[in-house]
Amino acid sequence: MAQAAAARLITKIVDAQASRGSASVVLTGGRNGNGLLAALAAAPARGAIDWGRLDLWWGDERFLPEGDPERNVTQAREALLDAVPLDPKRVHAMPASDGPFGTDVDAAAAAYAEELARAAGPENHGSVPTFDVLMLGVGPDTHVASLFPELPAVRETERTVVGVHGAPKPPPTRVTLTLPAIRSAREVWLLAAGEDKAQAAAIALSGAGEIQAPAAGAYGRSRTLWLLDSAAASQLPRSLYPPASP
Repeated sequence: MAQAAAARLITKIVDAQASRGSASVVLTGGRNGNGLLAALAAAPARGAIDWGRLDLWWGDERFLPEGDPERNVTQAREALLDAVPLDPKRVHAMPASDGPFGTDVDAAAAAYAEELARAAGPENHGSVPTFDVLMLGVGPDTHVASLFPELPAVRETERTVVGVHGAPKPPPTRVTLTLPAIRSAREVWLLAAGEDKAQAAAIALSGAGEIQAPAAGAYGRSRTLWLLDSAAASQLPRSLYPPASP
């Protein structure tokens, strides 16, 4: 799954750069997100990307000190970013807990929202850029980014970035994009691999509400793509399978 997703991402970035001059991608962490980045680092075709014309953002971040091994940006640098010639000004990491906002996660979230707003142009019709691809890992509880079922962040309808307090998955304090920000992307890709993701995928794709199943509320302006391996797809309703070939 990671290799297939990496190949798709290379094509999408190259196409966006050819048509608009640059590309904008939102990264996700976790097992599936880091697996995709590692596959991209190993892909022979990665040289087709103009890395200096790529903006990278994050869908969420663990609010920990800079360089902490549990931070998504730290893991992304190890998996891929340190190995490619990115423009540092176009790598938009979320603030750390030892940064200028200290331990004030809500101030850190507001600052990231302001950074997104500065990057948005008139053509974006909103307070975030129109990302070419926004990737999300899907948790066993159907959470995406740091939007957990029933918690306040998944109910947010105005702000684009919020601080998360008391997340059920450690660490409890996080920064996350909200569903309105996620839906600004041209394409949203949801990644899930492994048997532990099967029930979550089935729930999200079976008409569940976004408050109870945040993954159900994550969709793009022009396309929403679920990338599953066979184990994660094992509980999908048969109605979602393509018709059998004659």
